[in-house]
Amino acid sequence: MPWIKEEDCTGCGVCVEACPAGAITLKDEIVRMDMSECIRCGTCHDVCPEEAVRHDSETIPQEVADNVAYAERCAEACVNLLGSPEEGPKCINRCIKYFTRAKKVAEKTIEKLEALQSAQ
Repeated sequence: MPWIKEEDCTGCGVCVEACPAGAITLKDEIVRMDMSECIRCGTCHDVCPEEAVRHDSETIPQEVADNVAYAERCAEACVNLLGSPEEGPKCINRCIKYFTRAKKVAEKTIEKLEALQSAQ
């Protein structure tokens, strides 16, 4: 999914005009994207003269760091709230199960999308 690197956006509005889905608006001289309306066509990437429209793969390291920090906070809370140091590793294990489930959902979704793509 695209995202806007706000410090690079000059508010020129080129992407707003080019978006076929109308998913991009200009607010306070910064582009805003309504991801529920975005059709992932890539037009915004192609037309932005400042390269402020970025690809979401750039956010992977930060998302991983955020997920790990979340799990660490949960583990610490489990230890503190449940009163036992053994609760920390148990909580981390539950977080691993949570992210494993998310991985399985993503893999199954990709399989279905690849089948859909092959059928077209």
